[in-house]
Amino acid sequence: METDRLVLRRSVPGDAEAISAYRSLPDVRRFQGWERTDPDTLRAEIDLMSHRTPGDRGWVQLSVLERDGGRLVGDVGMSPAEGEPGVMKIGYTVDPAFQGRGYATEAVAALVRYLFDGLGVEIVRMYADADNIASIRVAEKVGMRLEERFHRTSDDESWEGVRYEVARDGAASS
Repeated sequence: METDRLVLRRSVPGDAEAISAYRSLPDVRRFQGWERTDPDTLRAEIDLMSHRTPGDRGWVQLSVLERDGGRLVGDVGMSPAEGEPGVMKIGYTVDPAFQGRGYATEAVAALVRYLFDGLGVEIVRMYADADNIASIRVAEKVGMRLEERFHRTSDDESWEGVRYEVARDGAASS
């Protein structure tokens, strides 16, 4: 996929070092659910995902690169929602060195278009930490609407989250 400024392509093992560098930053990691962000783990995950077709069970990740220069600026991913045909979950992360330029919005908008037009998905869903204002703004800019606020507790940790969605016709999904 290409946008005015970006190229979204399947992540490859050679992307693992760059992805690890920004996913391991405390300000990025605090809003993510990854257990491990080291390059070896990411290389193994990228290899595993490379055998999946978008829409297959499990995550498929795309690296986001600048069209001019090819610098890796972030990644986006997609996975079908378990037990909900026609619903695709997405996630996205942009390296803080490239934040504030609209790259996340541009990449996520391209991904949503691909899911609707290319895969025939009916609903695109995103979950976020309720304090992750930047991620929530991206969701809203691409037409997603707040569907749910929730509180979860596990392993003595508490989490306030939100669920945003957009339906193929642009209407709220609930």
